[in-house]
Amino acid sequence: MRSDDLKDLPPKPVMLDVAAARAIGPEAAAEANWQNKIRASEWRKLANGRGPGSAIDDQLRLLRAAYAEPRLRRLYLWTSHYTLCFSLSTHWPWTHEGIPFTDPMGNGIYRVRRPFSLDVLGSPTSPEEAVALVVEHLPPDLGPLFNRPEG
Repeated sequence: MRSDDLKDLPPKPVMLDVAAARAIGPEAAAEANWQNKIRASEWRKLANGRGPGSAIDDQLRLLRAAYAEPRLRRLYLWTSHYTLCFSLSTHWPWTHEGIPFTDPMGNGIYRVRRPFSLDVLGSPTSPEEAVALVVEHLPPDLGPLFNRPEG
């Protein structure tokens, strides 16, 4: 990218300190992390000038829908290649505990899969439906969120 291109970028968002939030507790760490993921996704959408139907827009819509669901918002979110994954641990290695993950496939299609499997649970046509499918397949005995010691 040329320096001329950089001056047209929106200012980067202020990110929350997840490590400091971890010191408060796992719930604070999860909330700070969610806020950072949403802020970063909003910034990428603006910076890339991508609109509806783009992978960035689809991920942002999915993030917002997942954040609106209290049973997912209480979990620690991590992402990879636009995929939303959920963990009970606020630090790597992640603890999936059978929690499905979801990703935008393009053209308004979202995929929900079992963790560590190629099993597709469904291909909803909205982020809200994808989130509902993830929630429907949450393990009933899902444990508490916890801070895993670093190192």
